[in-house]
Amino acid sequence: MLGDIKPLARLIGLPYFPITPTFPWLGPLGLVPLPSKWLIEFCPPIPTEDLVDQAEDPMVVFNLADQVRETIQQTLHKLLERRPDPFG
Repeated sequence: MLGDIKPLARLIGLPYFPITPTFPWLGPLGLVPLPSKWLIEFCPPIPTEDLVDQAEDPMVVFNLADQVRETIQQTLHKLLERRPDPFG
């Protein structure tokens, strides 16, 4: 999907009206999304029980957010290595 025309979607009563690379040329068939393969992985929980008393400290919140961001980024790198060929 390249874009979404919200006013047109509201006009015809749809939640969204996608603009795809093939929409104008293939007519309504161009609105059908191409199949895609997904890898979903749930990361282990980050313990926060010991941080309850420090929830108002901006540095503690910043460090926790940084830890979450780093965990997600490392997981994404691992998943990119395992990702199958999207066209295979």
